[in-house]
Amino acid sequence: MAKPNKSVVIVGCGTAGWLTAGTLAAKFKSDNSEGMSVTLVESPNVPIIGVGEGTWPTMRNTLKKMGVRETDFIRECNASFKQGGKFVKWATGEEDDFYYHPLVLPQAYNEANLVPHWQASGNGKSFSEAVCPQEYICERGLAPKMITTPEFASVANYAYHLDAGTFSTFLTKHCVEQLGVRHVLDDVTGINAAENGDIASVSTTQSGDLEGDLFIDCTGFKSLLLGEHLGVPFESCRDILFVDTALAAQVPYQSDDSPINSHTVATAQEAGWIWVIGLSSRRGTGHVYSSAHTDQQRAEEILREYLRPTVNNVDELSFRKISINPGHRTQFWKRNCVAVGLSAGFLEPLEASALLLIEISATMISEQFPATREAMDIIARRYNETTHYRWDRIIDFLKLHYTISTRTDSDFWLDNRDPDTIPESLKELMTLWRYQYPWHDDFDRAVEVFPAASYQYVLYGMGFKTEPSH
Repeated sequence: MAKPNKSVVIVGCGTAGWLTAGTLAAKFKSDNSEGMSVTLVESPNVPIIGVGEGTWPTMRNTLKKMGVRETDFIRECNASFKQGGKFVKWATGEEDDFYYHPLVLPQAYNEANLVPHWQASGNGKSFSEAVCPQEYICERGLAPKMITTPEFASVANYAYHLDAGTFSTFLTKHCVEQLGVRHVLDDVTGINAAENGDIASVSTTQSGDLEGDLFIDCTGFKSLLLGEHLGVPFESCRDILFVDTALAAQVPYQSDDSPINSHTVATAQEAGWIWVIGLSSRRGTGHVYSSAHTDQQRAEEILREYLRPTVNNVDELSFRKISINPGHRTQFWKRNCVAVGLSAGFLEPLEASALLLIEISATMISEQFPATREAMDIIARRYNETTHYRWDRIIDFLKLHYTISTRTDSDFWLDNRDPDTIPESLKELMTLWRYQYPWHDDFDRAVEVFPAASYQYVLYGMGFKTEPSH
């Protein structure tokens, strides 16, 4: 009989490493899988990037399956509710220009397409305001649930804003103490290959060689295992998505009773956009921009002026610069190694896709965990096909926000509408939607990262019109 896969070694920590470790360990525990082990190797000398503090509603189920209490998570991770995204000045750039991409689906979403009825009504309401209650809730500073609503349950669908640093610390403790993950605090000094080309083990400074059946690369942009050792190349999409730099800052509230937005705010600028994420303890904010269309000095000026009305001593703020190479690996699973998180790729955080990709990647690995090495290549092929599809659809969806803007105030917005920068798959959909309304059959998979509803919210929030069918 073939030797069963029993051990998983995760190299790297942060949100990607610990979410993956927790998802796998919880699945093995619930399945009563005897002899299965999950080891996470964390270097004490590599800082955590902590990209992105916004999640999707999937995070509720992820945490619940790991056995996390929502009360503990909210308290210890400075978390707050997220009910969607508010996009300001993306369509025209005027002061009254905004729309919502809420987390609630349009009413009767699986029964009827409400777009033609909304478009014909002429009542002046935005699409999201007309088809769901969440824009109303967000605009009035209300929450998606009440104090009496059970943990992880909702009145209106929600996700979280969280502090990435404290979240990693919280997950570390939970995974080690409650799920039995072995935590090795050590530096990886080498990667040792087996005769067949697999990874046999990783060498560490103090803990010797750590052997495993499956290795998960969570080493961030470095991609130590999949990129450097196995030689899987990186495929950039900078020709499609121009944003490649972020300036991030942690901004205090003006007072202890300052309101906390339960939605992410993304405000378009001349060469990018500014995000504001309200946590319970502070606001996470920053400016992501295209270095081909502006420079760091100008980007800092724009961010300071944006924050000036609500931040004291704004000129004394320091910003952390993060370089972004938008794109992903050409393979995500090669031989007995799979990359999760930044080691697989990264795109601008416009729709909080980074943590979502970590979640769904970890879930797919856990649910289809290969029983033997022989089965691994089959699962790896399926994983690569599915993950490629998801990355392509995310790239399309992010580009959509730029291509239907009518802003003409800078080359950044004009260049984003250049047909040569728009993927053919998105061009095809845009042509289709000029004559018929976005709906389920426009997409290939039963489960989409961004379903037709998401496209409806963005398209019609930005003023797109579909010609009524005869």
